[in-house]
Amino acid sequence: MKTIKIIIMVSALIITLISCNNSETPTLVQANKTSTFKVWGNCEMCEETIEGSLKVEGVSKADWNTDTKMIAVSFDSTKITLDKIQKNIATVGYDNDAYKGDDKAYNELHDCCQYERKP
Repeated sequence: MKTIKIIIMVSALIITLISCNNSETPTLVQANKTSTFKVWGNCEMCEETIEGSLKVEGVSKADWNTDTKMIAVSFDSTKITLDKIQKNIATVGYDNDAYKGDDKAYNELHDCCQYERKP
């Protein structure tokens, strides 16, 4: 009888250990994010300026489309926020979904880059 109890206890322990090893370990919160939003502009020079404003730590990719006026940004949210990304773009003179571009920077843009602004 004592042997049967030991075999049952050892078997239960082995099953518990096996099931613990097969369970998924919790994953860390994903720091890499991608966001898409509108940025007003006109041309390839705009694209260079807009994307250039995002050559900062934490941004791994920025791709602004001249036709759709949409930008896709991949970034590490532990290093930079979406808000800071949108502010960076506004700082160089470009309106976006969250911020109006800096007036002084806008006025210094090349003539072809001065898009029609919302009032």
